[in-house]
Amino acid sequence: MRGMNDLLRQAQAMQKKMANLQEELSKKTVEASSGGGMVTVVASGGQDVVSIVIDKAAVDPSDVEMLQDLVLAAVNDALKKARELQQSEMSAITGGMKIPGLF
Repeated sequence: MRGMNDLLRQAQAMQKKMANLQEELSKKTVEASSGGGMVTVVASGGQDVVSIVIDKAAVDPSDVEMLQDLVLAAVNDALKKARELQQSEMSAITGGMKIPGLF
């Protein structure tokens, strides 16, 4: 029974660490750009897009598809960086173990 109590305490401690990590990640940001910096996206470590900045030179009414592609590329890159940040931070807590359902 003692072993089960120790295991439960460890699980509760890890759960608390993960909750703290999620809060910390939401405060951290990553940045990605496309088109040589014409479109810049900032995302939080919680994978929320925080801001999108579009250089005026990227706005060409006759080529809207290019702007859409630049925005899409920058958003996808920012979210990829946010996932990598999450995995890196989570790895520090779990000791590199892959726990299903976490991030």
